[in-house]
Amino acid sequence: MGNKIYSETKYLKIKEPTKLKSGKILKSIDIAYETYGKLNENKDNAILVLHALTGSAHAAYYHKDTQKPGWWDDMIGSNKAFDTDKFFVISSNILGGCYGTTGPASINPDTDKPYALDFPVITIEDMVNVQKKLVDYLGIKKIIVAGGSLGGMQALEWSIRFPKNVKSTILIATSARLNAQGIAFNAVARNAILTDINFNNGNYYDKKHPESGLAIARMIGHITYLCEEAMYKKFGREFKEKPSFDFGIDFQVESYLEHQGRVFVDRFDANSYLYITKALDYYDPIKEYGSLENALKDSASRFLIISFSTDWLFTTAQSKQIASALIQLNKDVSFVELESKCGHDAFLLEFEKQTKIIKSFLRG
Repeated sequence: MGNKIYSETKYLKIKEPTKLKSGKILKSIDIAYETYGKLNENKDNAILVLHALTGSAHAAYYHKDTQKPGWWDDMIGSNKAFDTDKFFVISSNILGGCYGTTGPASINPDTDKPYALDFPVITIEDMVNVQKKLVDYLGIKKIIVAGGSLGGMQALEWSIRFPKNVKSTILIATSARLNAQGIAFNAVARNAILTDINFNNGNYYDKKHPESGLAIARMIGHITYLCEEAMYKKFGREFKEKPSFDFGIDFQVESYLEHQGRVFVDRFDANSYLYITKALDYYDPIKEYGSLENALKDSASRFLIISFSTDWLFTTAQSKQIASALIQLNKDVSFVELESKCGHDAFLLEFEKQTKIIKSFLRG
């Protein structure tokens, strides 16, 4: 095992019914989570990190079963951005996910079969309410929340929904709501899954899965995660070998997308992709509260907002919209746009730049 630090996924069962924003009820919920570092005696050194679309509870260290590092391992650990020598870091799989928390692949207690499309449509508000149950179970009253992309939306919702519990909020490469372009990309991705010949109205768990549709959905997603400069630098117009003069894979960028789609189907559930992208589309505290100022007026949190110069999925302008609302409310907010050639993926890749800023912010 060497010097590697290992983590283990734990599970919390919520036995009482949970009412969702749609009005539907989940009779019970399993929450998959991991923790890193130690909770202090006052239970006031906790940070909840919130994952993006296809993430899991495994955010840091090497998992004892898979031997793989966590999705934010460069950011969580001793002397890292989220310093486990000082903080108790929590990561949980979101409601609707497919990595241990209840989702469409989970067993429906009414039928003893996977929920599939009988799983109720969920929202980011529902995800956050379930996370609050985990935080309460751990006995934590005051918490720091942090996340990128969809994780940033969850962190924002934490500061809106539980203003007395959140003392600091870190929003990275995110926005208060998707723009029409983002919704459009999600719609095309979902259609790729829904029209796959093997989708079978979501009831594919004991049959061939809709691998082609899910792979295409992932390919669409990856286009939005990069930027034009990153695409050009990585692939240009280079051929994989030489022109084939048929409709196969000719260009290196095509080969990259095909690979990303192929490996994704082995680790993610197509129904979860449908539910989580729909939750992304629905999230809109501006419409819900009339304005961002109304949504955030009760927050007592300090805020750090980080955007990236080449992110065209969650733009700097969208981050500035949140910062402006907080300034109007005289809240404690810090904002920085980081130069990057990585597009939206920068929040997972530009860890050195983020670490300096986040460590400074957490020092107060």
